[in-house]
Amino acid sequence: MDNTWSLLSGAMRAPDVPKKGLRRGTVRRVARFARPHWRRLGIFLALTVLAAVLAVSTPLLAGRVVDTIVGGGAVSVLVWLAVAIAGLAIADAGLGLAERWQSARIGEGLIFDLRRAVYEHIQRMPVAFFTRTRTGALVSRLNNDVIGAQRTFTATLSGLVTNVIQLVLSLAVMMTLSWQVTLLALVLLPVFVLPARRIGRRMAALQRESAELNASMTTQMTERFSAPGATLVKLFGRPDAENSAFGLRAGRVRDIGVRTAMLTRWFMTSLTLVSALAQALVYGLGGWMALRGDLAPGTVVALALLLTRLYTPLTALANVRVDVMTALVSFERVFEVLDLDPMIKERPDPKPLPAGGVSVEFEDVRFSYPSADRYSLASLEEVSILDNRGGEEVLHGVGFRAEPGQMVALVGSSGAGKSTIAALVPRLYDVDSGAVRLSGVDVRDLGFDTLRHTVGVVTQDGHLFHDTIRANLSYVRPEVTEPEIWHALERARLASLVRSLPDGLDTLVGERGYRLSGGERQRLTIARLLLAQPRVVVLDEATAHLDSESEVAVGEALTDALDGRTALVIAHRLSTVRAADLILVIEAGTVVERGTHEELLAAGGRYAELHRTQFSEGEREHAAA
Repeated sequence: MDNTWSLLSGAMRAPDVPKKGLRRGTVRRVARFARPHWRRLGIFLALTVLAAVLAVSTPLLAGRVVDTIVGGGAVSVLVWLAVAIAGLAIADAGLGLAERWQSARIGEGLIFDLRRAVYEHIQRMPVAFFTRTRTGALVSRLNNDVIGAQRTFTATLSGLVTNVIQLVLSLAVMMTLSWQVTLLALVLLPVFVLPARRIGRRMAALQRESAELNASMTTQMTERFSAPGATLVKLFGRPDAENSAFGLRAGRVRDIGVRTAMLTRWFMTSLTLVSALAQALVYGLGGWMALRGDLAPGTVVALALLLTRLYTPLTALANVRVDVMTALVSFERVFEVLDLDPMIKERPDPKPLPAGGVSVEFEDVRFSYPSADRYSLASLEEVSILDNRGGEEVLHGVGFRAEPGQMVALVGSSGAGKSTIAALVPRLYDVDSGAVRLSGVDVRDLGFDTLRHTVGVVTQDGHLFHDTIRANLSYVRPEVTEPEIWHALERARLASLVRSLPDGLDTLVGERGYRLSGGERQRLTIARLLLAQPRVVVLDEATAHLDSESEVAVGEALTDALDGRTALVIAHRLSTVRAADLILVIEAGTVVERGTHEELLAAGGRYAELHRTQFSEGEREHAAA
């Protein structure tokens, strides 16, 4: 039965897999991943060979039993034959367990190696990679493709070896016993193989459609069941339309399940029927030859039993190319991710950063966002062709310097390049020309650990993991003590709230922190920043979406957080940067004005225009209120 299901799974695989071109070197890379498991793989193949030999030996012993009975042989011979058959059965069971143990160790080892390699590589990818990639498609590479590669690798390899050995041994023994009966038995093979492949193509088409529908349902559920998605559906959604769209897909999956079940039953029935017909031919012709004295009765029985060891391997080997190509395609989809260039790379000999306060310097920085083909895959974005727009310069000779402990504010129109400038400090991207320096050291010459410990960033969305407050805070410093956590919460003006919660620090914040208000979530990220103790702080619109009361609380927390640190602050509300040591007005990727708040107002330029516009808007809002 297991062989039958293996055959069925092989027939169900997509028939277009062999037509896909594989990259050169894929087999060599698969071998490199399997190299640490060669010893277990050798034992596994040896056990598989022994199991195939035992499978052929049992029918021969059964034939000897029949001949002994018909020929009136000694009882002791029958007893020893029965003991031998029982011994083979026990040995086969033991071999099966040992084979499964080795197969599991190899398979799980491959999963472990592949997952670690992919996960480690993905963590080194630039932020641009994650802004384009669909998370579900990326997770699928870590789960479905990795598991598919492992399963097909072990199953295909063992199946190929087992079927080849069993086929050769069975055919050789059958030809030795009676070549006439063997040839007659093979006549019916095309009657089974050809319909089986046709059923396999239909099954593959149904499986592909079912997989696409399930992926669509998963996407719909993931988007609608997340906190922001559920809120959007509640506010603007159409429940009936949502249910109808989901129901159509679910109904189609149900119908495909019924058809798949019936095709599977047809496959099993045809296999049973053809095997029975072939056995009938063997018994008919073999029995006639036995009556004529050309064959022994036991030989007829042995031929009939060996026939079952012949049909399944022959049919399975007809699909072996599909199986092998399916395995290689699964591996190649994993290798596609591993082959993506991380772009942002650490020097093998990074430089240290001087102790004390840190200055931030931009020297004639020019930058353009890279095109998607440098860091993304169409299959991960779920598009047919990558959008390769890019390469247009967005920063044009930006230069400024923030001395240790100073606050430099970036203001300007939306899309002027402020966030791009901020992203270059922690080296989320690399400049095309010029340099970004911390205390005179180019950020490209610093180690990643040094950058992470030196530069802290607070963004406007204040992302949190679906975990406890304690876990979110200690993420930046796993060794942090509880008194240090409470001290950071006090400075972030959040300690009283956390103490009022039933579970305190062990309170779950929910997906992306949605169990907290916007101001609370932002103050929690500030507490996390305080625990990280960076020497440079980048604030990217940290108070952009907060109400007035929350903005005041977050502002107080930020004042404490910035004390004694070099700060680069992006702000939409000019009132929050009046005290900055230097204000840079960014427009179209260039610094058009620089100075203090008073100096820029007195100049009457773009900053004064922005200030006048915001002041007028504030007056209108006040009058309307």
